[in-house]
Amino acid sequence: MSVLQARVLASGGGLMFGHFQEFEDEYLEMLYEFHEAEPHGMVKTGDLAKKLNVSPASATEMVQRLSKRGYVVYTPYKGVLLTPYGLEHGQRLKRRHRLAEVMLERLPFDGNSHATACRLEHAIDDDLEVALSRWLGHPDTDPSGRPIPPASGSVAERLAVQSHDPLRVPRQLSVGEGGHLVAIAASSALESLGLVIGAKVERNKEGFAVNGVNVLISPDLLSSMVVEVSA
Repeated sequence: MSVLQARVLASGGGLMFGHFQEFEDEYLEMLYEFHEAEPHGMVKTGDLAKKLNVSPASATEMVQRLSKRGYVVYTPYKGVLLTPYGLEHGQRLKRRHRLAEVMLERLPFDGNSHATACRLEHAIDDDLEVALSRWLGHPDTDPSGRPIPPASGSVAERLAVQSHDPLRVPRQLSVGEGGHLVAIAASSALESLGLVIGAKVERNKEGFAVNGVNVLISPDLLSSMVVEVSA
């Protein structure tokens, strides 16, 4: 069952405005994924329908609606292409979705991260996006290794002002720089290294030290924690 189908069932089969807006967002987000793979390629509505697990007729109807709203350029029998406006919207949704997946990975969360991130992305506004990016240490990739799109608009401006943010993932530390852990994924491997909230982490020429003791930390573990750099 696709996310779109699940939302229709959850709404009792009806399409209220809020739900319909989310359906539009899902199309724009999927079109952004096509854009990531082939930036200037036209997307056939049949391929879009297959990815979203909807009928070709439903996909064509939605694409026509998105075209009227200025999100896409639709050419019958050829395909659809995001406009700059649609591209910015799709990129913002995908960024928030992947930030949500990073957040869920660092929480003791045992549910379906992808489905939950699909719901959360619609609830994240500019203020929360800025806060999430800071708290997560401005990650570059999601848990699957897919790139997190750059911030845009006012969010990008606010993050640029905070370029000297004290919250960072350990790999962003310079040699001789350190701080205390303020966020970390639940992991017995991390705990065995002394990596718990409040632990002091410092980068040195050999790698990293935890509470003054050099430790070997894998890249995967390094990306699952956030350090507040000491002043």
